Amino acid sequence: MPALPESAPPLASVATPIAHYENFPVASVLCPPHLRAPIAAIYHFARTADDIADEGDASAEERLAELAMYRSGLDDAPEALARWPQVFGPLRAQREAHALPAPLLHALLDAFVQDTEKTRDGTGYGNHAELLDYCSHSANPVGRLLLHLYGVQDAESLEMSDAICSALQLINFWQDLSVDIPRGRYYLPHDACEHFGVSQTDILARKQTENAINLIAACADIARASMQKGSKLVHRLPGRAGWELRLVVQGGLRILDKIAAMDYRTLERRPKLHAWDYGIMVWRALWM
Repeated sequence: MPALPESAPPLASVATPIAHYENFPVASVLCPPHLRAPIAAIYHFARTADDIADEGDASAEERLAELAMYRSGLDDAPEALARWPQVFGPLRAQREAHALPAPLLHALLDAFVQDTEKTRDGTGYGNHAELLDYCSHSANPVGRLLLHLYGVQDAESLEMSDAICSALQLINFWQDLSVDIPRGRYYLPHDACEHFGVSQTDILARKQTENAINLIAACADIARASMQKGSKLVHRLPGRAGWELRLVVQGGLRILDKIAAMDYRTLERRPKLHAWDYGIMVWRALWM
């Protein structure tokens, strides 16, 4: 799963003592204290899987085998429990304490497997619907796990959460093109590339043509619309959770602002957040 640039801390929080995994807040100062342990357990589960899929020099087959062994830890397989006790010990305790839905944890692993396979095969996504299907595994389960912890389970709230999480994942894609493409990760939909007249050769060369700018701008607009669609969820979450989500939404929108300010030239470089951007995010969060 693509990571945010070091210059842009996790979108999900402007104050988090555990960094590195981008799509949800981890033990933030705004997080209700009694939920910090389960959120941290989920984080470490996802972070470790991300490292298996992304870090080091292992082959795709080795990564897939490792992910399969890792998945078995969700079923208390002894080998996995012995290999990753720091992950599955706390996770098992929090699954029992909060009845965390196992299918959502499995869905996250499905996304890491899919990324590994697509990188191995050099394939991408045919259209936006395929990309959103990937988001339904890579990002949306995180939001649903958090809503489960907050006791919010109505269908409309889940739909808004999915919209926010998918938007965060898409924003992550469009800000990280200059990093993901050299690593063999291709997320720009093929049909959109064809529509805007952007060839695969130009993408691989990261040529920032006018057509490429228009393509990335259109993709960013879709992400913004998805974020705005889900933003009313902030008023459905109680207390601190609602305020944390405001910063999630405003963090994502601010990254989109930065992408637009650099004329959507993310094939060349990543956008950067500066200290004043966080002030803008907090100010906008107050007025949601």
